[in-house]
Amino acid sequence: MHAPDHQATPPDPAPPADEAARIAEACRHIEAHADERLSLASLAAGAGLSPFHFQRRFKAVVGVTPKQYADACRLGTLRRELRSSPSVSDAIYGAGYGSTSRVYEKIDTRLGMTPAEYRAGGQGVAISYAHGDTPLGPVLIGASDRGICFLQFGDAAAALLAALRDEYPAARIAPMAAEQAGLFGDWMQRLGEHLQGRRPRLDLPLHTRGTAFQLEVWNYLQTIPYGELRSYTEVAQALGRPNAVRAVARACATNKVALLIPCHRVIRGDGALAGYRWGLARKRTLIDTERAHRDGE
Repeated sequence: MHAPDHQATPPDPAPPADEAARIAEACRHIEAHADERLSLASLAAGAGLSPFHFQRRFKAVVGVTPKQYADACRLGTLRRELRSSPSVSDAIYGAGYGSTSRVYEKIDTRLGMTPAEYRAGGQGVAISYAHGDTPLGPVLIGASDRGICFLQFGDAAAALLAALRDEYPAARIAPMAAEQAGLFGDWMQRLGEHLQGRRPRLDLPLHTRGTAFQLEVWNYLQTIPYGELRSYTEVAQALGRPNAVRAVARACATNKVALLIPCHRVIRGDGALAGYRWGLARKRTLIDTERAHRDGE
């Protein structure tokens, strides 16, 4: 969501080259000290600017505040620590967080799962799954108690189940119980209506995992209106990361939840479909269906 425009405040002019270089150096300093608490005053002093001017120019150059940049760096450190530290607490403190509670306040929306779940590849998470048929072919839906964490199309049920196990190697994975049949039936009905163009908005619970950047991209994709397309470049620019076009493409390619995270709405700048992990034919069908029903409204 973009902040509202304020006509009385014109955008900052482009920073001089030497000032941009100082901001870039500040970024490198933050990255190198991600496990430390760096004050705005110390960062500004290192750049030779006042705290107010540094904050303003940093955001103009980088697109986020120094604190937001430091938070992102610290989260990246946390992800690495979670994979190597002997415990979740050690990882949290090793990444520079002052307490575990501060991490858990935000972490679900940034990692998609809690630190313990992320570190363990889904360990402790129970995932139930069911197969279904759609206009795009066979589908497998996997869900935790918080929402859908896997939705993929394929040609063989066994291959789809193997993909689910690969994504969540330590989770407890089992077929949906009989009492979940009604819920799954409702999901499949909504999915079918969506694929037929009769339900533009697919309101289903989502619970996935990914890096902070992947989640940032996936969150943005969910804001692309039904029937509209964006290029990888436009997505990167919308995120304030114009040089991250390839990273955006990778985030789209690693999406594990088709349709709910509509990566099919992202194409190349020249209009080519580019890739789609479930096949270009499915991507073309989705785009054509959405356009037809959008134009018919």
